[in-house]
Amino acid sequence: MKSIHQFVAGFSHGDAISNETLMLRDIFRSWGYQSEIFSEAKRILPELRREAHDAAAFAANCHSDDVVLLHLSIGSPVNRIFAELPCKKAILYHNITPPEFLQGIQEQIASHLARGREEMKMLAGTAQVVMADSRFNAEELESMGYGKAEVLPLVLDLDKLKTRPHRPTVRKYSDGLANVVFVGRCVPNKRIEDVLRAFYYFQKYVEPGSRLIHAGSFAGTEQYHALLLTQARDLGLRNMDLVGSIPQDELNAVYSVASMFLCMSEHEGFCIPLIESMVHDVPVIAYAAAAVPETMDGAGILIKEKRFDLIAEMMGRVLHDEALRRAVIEGQRQRLQRYRSRDLAVELKSHLGPLLA
Repeated sequence: MKSIHQFVAGFSHGDAISNETLMLRDIFRSWGYQSEIFSEAKRILPELRREAHDAAAFAANCHSDDVVLLHLSIGSPVNRIFAELPCKKAILYHNITPPEFLQGIQEQIASHLARGREEMKMLAGTAQVVMADSRFNAEELESMGYGKAEVLPLVLDLDKLKTRPHRPTVRKYSDGLANVVFVGRCVPNKRIEDVLRAFYYFQKYVEPGSRLIHAGSFAGTEQYHALLLTQARDLGLRNMDLVGSIPQDELNAVYSVASMFLCMSEHEGFCIPLIESMVHDVPVIAYAAAAVPETMDGAGILIKEKRFDLIAEMMGRVLHDEALRRAVIEGQRQRLQRYRSRDLAVELKSHLGPLLA
């Protein structure tokens, strides 16, 4: 049987790229191909070793008519294994965060990112098909000599966001406070410190009865997490919950009680939580950096300057101006419909066409 396999740096629960590999595996199998997921063995959670396998072991059994798709997102031995495979190859680029964002805060992760940037240069010309999940990412590949890169937005399972929310979490946050939410890993490029600054002005001068909720893992970035807690204390913020990584039902609950979603990130290759917020009809206010405007696609409210006092005023309008709020939500629904109307499986098959002939 012909095969389309996927290589990924790591495989875990809740990770966006891991989730996409599972969806693509189902798509490839529906086309009649054998399809498995391969990763660096030590980066596969023990309970997931039936879902993903050792990339190094696969290399010894790779055949010339196999197709292998690499999800490129960080420095990893998997990237070099992929480069040496004697088969048909495709790359899907998810962006590698510039290491400067992590330097001085988490040097180990910064080192992995720097290595990833070097491996990204090394991989130019190794794959017959090159894709990226945003035009922002595609242009970065093209600037490094990859040739034309096709755009394939992240293949998302939006239905999981409509599963039953965690009732205790809903009760906890349904106390009349205005819930300002940000979802995303606790890493410096997300500029969560700027979320805190905007929330300071909002809570102090606009809406005292407010709460800030951040959901996202801080594993490996505990130092940055500690700096945020110190900043929150220095600002005198009240009702702030940095809840870390939470299960899907609790995340759904957080979205269900959110008054708005506030994103101050300065580097995104795509931004899944923006789409997730739209699914839940949560108005989005986001800083217009990197691929954020592309992900928003004309919806929500884009901020082009980090004037935190003015951002706080806009947050107040979104909270209290019903006409504005309805208009924002309607624009987001239209953007979501544009995403849903695309047959990404057909687009993927078209992009991979040269390898499947």
